[in-house]
Amino acid sequence: MIPHVPMRPLWRCRNCGAEWPCQPARLGLLVEYRGDRTALLLYLGALMVEARDQLAQLNPDRAPDLHDRFLTWARVRD
Repeated sequence: MIPHVPMRPLWRCRNCGAEWPCQPARLGLLVEYRGDRTALLLYLGALMVEARDQLAQLNPDRAPDLHDRFLTWARVRD
């Protein structure tokens, strides 16, 4: 079974081809970091910067906005 991990520099899921983090990756990350949401957000923030840089190299005319894709879904909800 292929894990739901990013395929760099495209930042698509190696398993399902969706934009990473895909739904299965998000669920796995929430389970893995269930006791430390701050660590999850720091990890995702670092990956977001890496993805932004790599995606900008692939398409310099389009600066990707990755905040929702990488961070919004992982914040604690009231």
